[in-house]
Amino acid sequence: MTTHPTQDRKIFFLFPLALGSFFLLGTVRFLLDNLKNNQFQFLWQSSFSRHNNKILRVPINVSENEIIEESCNVFEGQWVWDNVTYPLYKEETCPYLVKQVTCQRNGRPDSFYQNWRWQPHGCNLPRFNAFKMLEMLRDKRLMFIGDSIQRGMFESMVCLVQSVIADGDHSIKRIPPRKIFRVEEFNASIEYYWAPFMVESISDHATNHTVLKRLVKLDSVEKHRKLWEGVDILVFESYVWWMHDPFINATYGSPENVREYNATTAYRLALETWANWIESSINPQKQKVFFTTMSPTHLWNWEWKGKIDGNCFNETQPIQGPYWGTGSNLVIMSILKDVINKLQVNVRLLNITQLSEYRKDGHTSIFGERRGKLLTTEQRSDPKNFADCIHWCLPGVPDTWNELLYAILLQEYRTHL
Repeated sequence: MTTHPTQDRKIFFLFPLALGSFFLLGTVRFLLDNLKNNQFQFLWQSSFSRHNNKILRVPINVSENEIIEESCNVFEGQWVWDNVTYPLYKEETCPYLVKQVTCQRNGRPDSFYQNWRWQPHGCNLPRFNAFKMLEMLRDKRLMFIGDSIQRGMFESMVCLVQSVIADGDHSIKRIPPRKIFRVEEFNASIEYYWAPFMVESISDHATNHTVLKRLVKLDSVEKHRKLWEGVDILVFESYVWWMHDPFINATYGSPENVREYNATTAYRLALETWANWIESSINPQKQKVFFTTMSPTHLWNWEWKGKIDGNCFNETQPIQGPYWGTGSNLVIMSILKDVINKLQVNVRLLNITQLSEYRKDGHTSIFGERRGKLLTTEQRSDPKNFADCIHWCLPGVPDTWNELLYAILLQEYRTHL
C-alpha cells in the first residue's frame, strides 16, 4: 500500500529546495546588481581554472553614460568649476608625488586649481574609475615616455589608481631611466621612462642631465627601444627640451659630425626616426600608441593680461575665451600631425594643448623645485625670475590628460568586446 507524506513531511522536503533556490536567486541578483554598479567586476578573480591557472574575468561594464559619440571631440570644451567631485584624489593621500608638484605641501595658499573639471562640448567624459582602469591594464604594461612633464602624467595616473589597491599589493621601483609602479593583483605595471628628446641624447641620464648642454643623436632610438618593445600601451611626449633655444647641436648619420640644427628641423628628423621605429616594431593587434601634444607654458602674462613683467605667478583662475600662447609652437604642432598622419600604424594624438592653454593657474609657480631643491624665501620673493610656469601642480591639469586617455581606452575596450 502506497503511503503519502503528511503535510509536515512535504514541507520538510520542500524547504531545503526552496531555501537553495532563494540563495541561488539572491546570489545572481547580487552579482548583477554589483556588476551594474561597477563594484564587482574584479571579485570573480578568486575563481580560476586549476588546469591552466588562468583567472576567469568578468568583462567591464561600460554604462550608457560612459559612451562617447564619435561626433564628439573630447579635446574641445571648457573648464567648469566643480568643488564637489574634484579633485579625484588628495595630495596627502598619494605618497608617490615628487616635491616638484606638491604645491600645497610646498606652501601654496590656494587650492582652486584642483577644482576645475574639463567639460567637452556636446558630451561628457566618463568619470575616472580606478577599478576599470586597472582591469584594462590587467596583465599589461602602460609606459609614459618623455621629460618631466610626462613624469607628472605618470605620477597622476599612479595617484588615480593607487587609492583602491590594498596595502602591500603595490610597489614602486626606480630602475633608471625608469620608474615602475607594480600592481600584483592585476599583474599590471604603470611605468615612466625618461627620454626628453625621444631619440638618444647626452641628457638621457635619469638624474644627471642638463638642458643647457644639449647634444642629440637625431637618427637613433637604439638604446631606448630595448625597453619600449613589447609594452602594451605607450604614451610618448617630447617638446619643451627642444624649445630652449632656436638652435640645437645634433648629429645625423656620422656620430662625429656634430653641427647646429634649427630646432624645428631637428624635431622633424627626430620624429621621423621615432616613426620608423613605430612602423617596424609595433604590433597594432597587441599594442596601442599615443602621443601627447605640447604642454603649454605661461611665461608672459602680457599674453592674457596686457601686462609686461609678469608670468603665471599668483594666477588662480583659468583664462576665459579663446587663447593660444606663444609658448606653444604651431610649427612643432604641424610637424607632429604631419608625421603621425603618414604612419601606417595607428598612433592616437592626445591633444591636450588647447585645453591646457587656458590653465595659467595650474603651474607650480614659486611652490616647486629648482635643481632638486625647494625655492628659498628669497627666491620666492622674486617670481619674475624664479616662478616655474612649465610644470603643473598635482592634483591638477595632468589628471585631466589621464581622464582623456582613460576615456579613449574605455571606448576602444567597448568596441572590441
